[in-house]
Amino acid sequence: MGLTPVPESEVATIVTTLEMRKRPPARLLPDSRLQLVVWDRPTSDKYRALFRRVGAPWLWFSRLVMDDEALVRIIHDPDVAIFAIIDPAGIEVGMLELDFREPRTCELSYVGLVPELAGQGHGRWLMAQALTRAWIKGIDRVWVHTCTLDHPSALGFYRKSGFAPIKRTIETFPDPRLTGALPRDAAPQIPMFDTGLDANRR
Repeated sequence: MGLTPVPESEVATIVTTLEMRKRPPARLLPDSRLQLVVWDRPTSDKYRALFRRVGAPWLWFSRLVMDDEALVRIIHDPDVAIFAIIDPAGIEVGMLELDFREPRTCELSYVGLVPELAGQGHGRWLMAQALTRAWIKGIDRVWVHTCTLDHPSALGFYRKSGFAPIKRTIETFPDPRLTGALPRDAAPQIPMFDTGLDANRR
């Protein structure tokens, strides 16, 4: 058994890919005070703002560092369905993104709520909404990936929702708090090392 060093300026995580090959049995959708609304062709700035609010605690950064052209090409693609989760006050508190660009496949690209809503049962409602919309006509497979940077219960939640793990990989990337993609106080549960990379940025 060996340990692989990770540069101080980077973060490492174990990524688990999960899939669902059969549509789950129809069930009554859990009640929620939240609403799911279609987010039709959001601007890149509006999309990134919600992406950051939902994902910063888990170091989501990929869509923050894309140039506008690349991001818009994805989020305005007719085979990518994006939804905002709205609370009773009309505030956007979560997001769901379904990617149908691969034939007969749906990827749950992003599924999440702002951290203030954690532990209130909204996750079951959101997953039920996601699966209802993912399993459209002609789909044979729905898949998702999670990692050890996500909420500690994320992997178990996906498995309870009917997904089966099929692959594990290790991913490393520059710490987005050091590159400036996310604020330095994001994800305090994940150690951050001050390095020359950060000193050069300031």
